[in-house]
Amino acid sequence: MDYANLVPIIGVIVNITRGNDCCSQMLSLRTENGIVNFAVDMDTLIIDSRQLRQGMRVAAFYDSNLPVPLIFPPQYRAQIVTVLGRNEQIMLNYFDDGLTAADGSLQLNIAAGTVIKTVNGQNITCNLGEHMLLVYYTVTTRSIPPQTTPRKIIVLCS
Repeated sequence: MDYANLVPIIGVIVNITRGNDCCSQMLSLRTENGIVNFAVDMDTLIIDSRQLRQGMRVAAFYDSNLPVPLIFPPQYRAQIVTVLGRNEQIMLNYFDDGLTAADGSLQLNIAAGTVIKTVNGQNITCNLGEHMLLVYYTVTTRSIPPQTTPRKIIVLCS
């Protein structure tokens, strides 16, 4: 999967309905810009295999290169869905050897308590640099680039 084209939408799940078949469902998220619907199917990656429920704050990523129907509210096919904590931010980006995001928008400072796993929950023993990383964090410094000590990092190996 080309993770570089994924765009996140953050919101709270307000409704979950059955999709076109027994293996798919439709999530309705309340976002800052209104309701957004996401189709979730067996190809959607649910981080940590969490059971999705109403009231959960989530980030749903869609592929910006795929066509979408011109309907309201917007509807996308979810590629990745992850549950977020209170005040938690998320970033999916390529990080270099210095753990700076490719667009220079964030630099990571790894702490002993930072949880680092692969997408399937395995420990990773390699250097985190030169990988696509899904980073969970709450606060950043005011420096340029902003720095953070993430709570969790998911390494997306391709």
